[in-house]
Parts: sequence; structure tokens; C-alpha cells
Amino acid sequence: MALFQFRATNAEGQINKGQIEALHELDLEAQLKRVGLLLISAKALASRRRIVKRMPRREVIDFFFQLEMLVRAGVPILTSLGDLRDESESPNARDLASGLHEKIEAGSTFGEAIAVYPGVFSATIISLIRAGEVTGQLPDVMKEIVRSLKWQDEMASQTKKLLMYPSFVMVVIGGVVFFLMIYLVPQLVGFIKNMGQEIPIQTRLLIGLSQFFVNYWWLLLITPPIGVAITLALSAAFPGVRYRLHALELAIPYVGPILKKMILARFADTFALMYRTGIPLIEGLVYCEDISSNLVIRHAIRRARERVINGAALSESFAAEMLFPSLVIRMLKVGESTGALDAALSNISYFYTRDIEESVGKVQAMIEPALTVVMGLILGWIMMAVLMPIYDMFGKMKI
Repeated sequence: MALFQFRATNAEGQINKGQIEALHELDLEAQLKRVGLLLISAKALASRRRIVKRMPRREVIDFFFQLEMLVRAGVPILTSLGDLRDESESPNARDLASGLHEKIEAGSTFGEAIAVYPGVFSATIISLIRAGEVTGQLPDVMKEIVRSLKWQDEMASQTKKLLMYPSFVMVVIGGVVFFLMIYLVPQLVGFIKNMGQEIPIQTRLLIGLSQFFVNYWWLLLITPPIGVAITLALSAAFPGVRYRLHALELAIPYVGPILKKMILARFADTFALMYRTGIPLIEGLVYCEDISSNLVIRHAIRRARERVINGAALSESFAAEMLFPSLVIRMLKVGESTGALDAALSNISYFYTRDIEESVGKVQAMIEPALTVVMGLILGWIMMAVLMPIYDMFGKMKI
């Protein structure tokens, strides 16, 4: 998109000057006509459109929502994209609509145009859009995409809620322990040593630990990030390491089962969406495998897909994997027997979504008192180690 400097006249003959973004002079003239101006002259100043490589999920949701409403109202896709390019408040959405408009105007289909933006649209969305164009259900497909993206955004919010609070509390506890060990305990240690009596074992442990903190505080600070960096590097280099880490992730008490339910809920939601849109079963399983963030579940879906290719029933293929709960297998059987597989999968997603919300609330309710107890035990041990020699000294004093 270029930036044009223009001169135009209104119905009263008054001259208006300004700058506006447009694809070319004809597009500029059309934009001015919509606001009651007649173009006199124009000069292209510079190219302003940039290639959109990433967009926040909320902006993608808004983009599809507005586009779906326009297309459902009967507005041609090219005109709809032109309206979004001119009226959208988001710079990313304007640049994206402009790029899609250019591609379609040059002869591409909508599915081919969005495929140019793999960083914005996932392979699943691209496949759904292409299927919607072929079947003539593009507005319905975009509505389902909006619903699915909103659901994914809600699940991401639940994941953050599950992980951020304990992470924050652990950081606070770590900060308090650092303060006590590096600043407060060394001041008390001098007083305790000057009492000239035998120091209890718990006090000696506290003194040793405090000295370690004072002498090697830098090591304690750099060890966690270095450990995380090494783990990520090994995970990226060796699939076996990554597989074991993902298996360990699912085995974390309380948190692991919730993460597993989130992955299975997304699998069910995406599979139902693709099946409802008319995408073949095997192809839908391929896309579901790709969107699964956990390697353990991804490999399980792959093995189930291979069994389906070899002629096994869908429910039997997933039942052979001990990873999938009985609810998933039972609903797959119901879907196969009734011919309403998409409805059965949607029920799985609905059940897990409600269960996830309740489970996150329960875990949060458990984490707060548990961390409070941990903090109390740490402080209690420090106080006992500091105060016990003082009490002993007062007990031996003769009044």
C-alpha cells in the first residue's frame, strides 16, 4: 500500500488537500468518492504496507469476526477486505487486509491468499478456509474458526491462571529466603557466637547455609536460568529428551492431569471442527496431531491414525492407546454408531472445558495454603535455630 498526497474537491467546489493510504490511484479515487470528494491530482509518496508476520490471537479473532459478518451479509470477499483495510483500528489488521486484497485482486482464492501468512494463520485455519470455499460454507466456517479461537484463548488464560500464581509466590518465597540468609541471619550469627556456649546443630546448619548464600549468591542466581537453557537446548536437539520432558509434564501431581485435559479438549474441538467442515477423517487426524503441543499425545494420535488407515475403527484405534480416558473412547463409539461424530467430539470438548475450569479453581485453592505452610516452616526453622541458643543462655543465667 502506498501513501498518496492528493488534491480533491467537494460538492461545493472547495479544494481539500491531504494524505491517504491506497493501493493505487483508482483505489484512492474510490476512497475519496465514499466521503464525497472528487480527485483532482495525486502523487505517490512512499510504500507503507508491511508484511504481517505475527498477530495476537485477539486481533485474529476480531479480524475473522468482522470479515464473517460482512461476508454473511452478502458483501463480496474483495469488498469486505477493502472495508477492513480502510476502517480497521488495528494497523496489523489493515496491513493484513491490504495484502489479502492484493492477492485476491491478482487472481488468488481466499485460501491461497491466507496461505501466504503462515505466521498469522495456522495450517488448520488455512485448510478450513479452503474447505469452506469448496463447499460454499465460508461464512459458517469463519464463524466456527472465531468460536474455536475464542475457546483456545480461554484455555490459554486458564493455563496462565494455573501457572502464574504459584510461580509468583515461589519467587516471593525465594526473595524472602535470600534476604534472611544474606542480610538478617549473618547479623544474628555474630551475636550467637559471642555468647560463648555450645551452638545447637540446627543453628550450625543455619550458619553454614547462610555462609553458602553469602559466598555463592551469584551461583544460586545463575543456576536456574542456566539449567532451563540447557534443558531447552537438549530438548530441541534430542527428540527423546523432549518426549521424556513432555511425559514428565503430564505426570506432575494435580497440574499434569489438567494440562492433559486441555490438550485433549483442543484435540476434540479441532477434530470436530474439521469433520463438520467436510475435511476427510485421516486428514483431520493429521492436523490434530500437528496442533498437539505434547509429544506423548501427538505420538498416540499418530499411532491411532495409522490403525485407522489399516482399517481399524476410530474408537478401537484410540482405545489401543492407554493414554486416552474412557470418556473419549465412549464418545467416539457413540459418534461412530450414530453418524454424529462431530457432536460427540463437541461433547468431549464441552465436558473437559467445564472440568478444567473447576480443576483450576481447586488447584489454586490448594496452592495458597500449601505455599503458606511452606513459608511458615522455613521461617519457623530459622526462628528456632536463632532463638534456641538465646533461650538456653537465659536458662543458664543465675539471678
